[in-house]
Amino acid sequence: MAILPELSLLSAAVAFFALSLSKQLDSVQVRNTAVTFGIVTFICSLITLGDNRMVFMDAYQVDLYTQFFKLLISLGLVFVLIAGQNLKDIEQDVRPEYYMFLFVSCLGLMSLVSSVELITLFVSLELSSFALYLMVPMRSDQKGLRIQMEAGIKYILFGVFATGCMLYGMSYIFGLTGSTYIKDIVPGLQKVASTPAAFFAVVMVLAGFFYKLAIFPMHFWVPDIYQGASNETTGFVATVPKLGAVALLIRFVVLLPGHTNILIDLLMVLAVCSMFYGNLCALVQTDVKRMLGYSGIAHAGFILLGLLTLKVSGYATVMYYIAGYVFMNIACYMVLSNVSANGENLEISDLNGLHRRQPMLAFVLAVGLFALAGIPPMVGFMGEFMFLAGALREGHIILVTLAAVNAGIAIYYYLLVIKAAYTADPEDRPAVEIDGLTRFTGVILVLLILLMGAFPSKIIAFAGTAVQTIM
Repeated sequence: MAILPELSLLSAAVAFFALSLSKQLDSVQVRNTAVTFGIVTFICSLITLGDNRMVFMDAYQVDLYTQFFKLLISLGLVFVLIAGQNLKDIEQDVRPEYYMFLFVSCLGLMSLVSSVELITLFVSLELSSFALYLMVPMRSDQKGLRIQMEAGIKYILFGVFATGCMLYGMSYIFGLTGSTYIKDIVPGLQKVASTPAAFFAVVMVLAGFFYKLAIFPMHFWVPDIYQGASNETTGFVATVPKLGAVALLIRFVVLLPGHTNILIDLLMVLAVCSMFYGNLCALVQTDVKRMLGYSGIAHAGFILLGLLTLKVSGYATVMYYIAGYVFMNIACYMVLSNVSANGENLEISDLNGLHRRQPMLAFVLAVGLFALAGIPPMVGFMGEFMFLAGALREGHIILVTLAAVNAGIAIYYYLLVIKAAYTADPEDRPAVEIDGLTRFTGVILVLLILLMGAFPSKIIAFAGTAVQTIM
């Protein structure tokens, strides 16, 4: 029962492997099977939410902290499966393999958040990453474009570099402490807290997770991979894997025994660079996915504002914000996947007059973008407000001022998209048809974004209780 969500994902991967051997595939059957397995995984995550135990020779921990993230991963997976259920730019004969890799990646992410031993953690990270490396180039090339191949190669090369940095840091940690278990690493690092090697080791490991979260300077892969992958793949890459990255960032920031002032200064610099780089580059984008990619870099900078407090309240706010960020982004990518007629990338102008062509999608897009822009009473506003308030309490006035400037910059390019959807003439663009399940999912996403923004205290209190289990 402790690993019930992981077993359901493994069962899904095996089932789609079996489906891939069939010569005659029913696309509707494949899609419905994927959504069913996603819902089953979410139910399994709910069932095991209160579980608390160590398994696999204490290398795998199941507690409130890990189960909180598994619940979010499984819920994000369900939304991604429904939002991109048509897979317009994935060839029908490879869709079972596509879903197989999708479930394998989620399995790796769930294993990642529960791993409390370095080798187990590394294997889990690679399991989730390699599945994504294969999903990106699976986009159809019938239109003569090969950008998905370029994106896949860049994703692998940047991933290898980030993995090398992380492994180098892990080797230092093992050399300093003589153990790969986190429970032994903490007291081991405290003995060598005054040495630069201890700080260097943790920072190098953090670099691997900076890559997953797209934090400057480990962000260069983002715009090309977002643009090159299919809309459905980008919707997954931009959301669910970031949950695993945040879970591990919090776990490793807690580890640092000394040099906390240096770590805070480092996180401050990275936060400012991420916010300015992401927002300024997003201002000039016309491709919506590239714009959201640069936006993701800027939001990663805001997440660092919570981490650099080095307090439970800051970590809890990060957990709250990343949950909201996943829902905000999935709402946007659901609109892109449905508006795109044949799976092509959308320019901002392609969304002109969306409120006439499909009012429901226009409303979901507006709510998602307003939330990303930090407009009250959405979850994005509450998250950014609490990040700024927490950093201000720690005395980081200059950092808070720069972050507030960036929040203002971001509003501009989000409003450009909303302006196109609500004020521009649709011209000869056709109406967009969506099914009942997509409508229902859009309503649920909008409600989650609004309710999380209106009632943040209970979620943050629950996240604070969860994060205290690893302190």
